[in-house]
Amino acid sequence: QVQLVESGGGLVQPGGSLTLSCAATGTILGGYVMGWYRQAPGKQRELVARIFSGGTTTYADSVKGRFTISKDNAKIMVYLRMNNLKPEDTAVYYCNLHEVTRSFDYWGQGTQVTVSS
Repeated sequence: QVQLVESGGGLVQPGGSLTLSCAATGTILGGYVMGWYRQAPGKQRELVARIFSGGTTTYADSVKGRFTISKDNAKIMVYLRMNNLKPEDTAVYYCNLHEVTRSFDYWGQGTQVTVSS
């Protein structure tokens, strides 16, 4: 069983920055991919960014050039640095760990990010 705990959300003005962190504990079977998703009110959950075991990253078009995903393999942590935040980035952000061997997804509890003046 894997548990994910996020931190770092909050209220920020447009143009500001935030860094989200996610720590994974428990036993992970085999390879895994970690990522961040978000869900705004009335909208479906969407992928924001992912980072693969070799370090390859992918981003949603809406955040390219503004957000950076990174990880610490030793601590099994993933980070999301968010720069130049916009009101449309307001959402609950969820950490995800996809266990490749079983094709199983673990989710964090979510952290609120609000971008408003």
